[in-house]
Amino acid sequence: MIQLTDIHSLSDFQRNAKAHLKQMKKTGRPRILTIHGKAELIVQDTKSYQKLLDAVERLEAIEGIKRGLASLQRREGRPIEDALEDLRKKYEIPSA
Repeated sequence: MIQLTDIHSLSDFQRNAKAHLKQMKKTGRPRILTIHGKAELIVQDTKSYQKLLDAVERLEAIEGIKRGLASLQRREGRPIEDALEDLRKKYEIPSA
């Protein structure tokens, strides 16, 4: 959640970069930087950014699993045995 204490002007960030970086590492929260009063940039420490990327990757994996499970419930596709038999015939592989 964005807090008012995380919003700063770009010029303030430039003047006090060390203090801002120290605070970001301490809190793990990004800084929202404004230009002419409008939010334009977000600065974030690498550890927090990696945590965000990991969370997105997990959510994408979960979504893929949910789609696969939904597909199974709808009985889409065909039995693996049929698919393997078609591949054996196509590539002239003898049955085991």
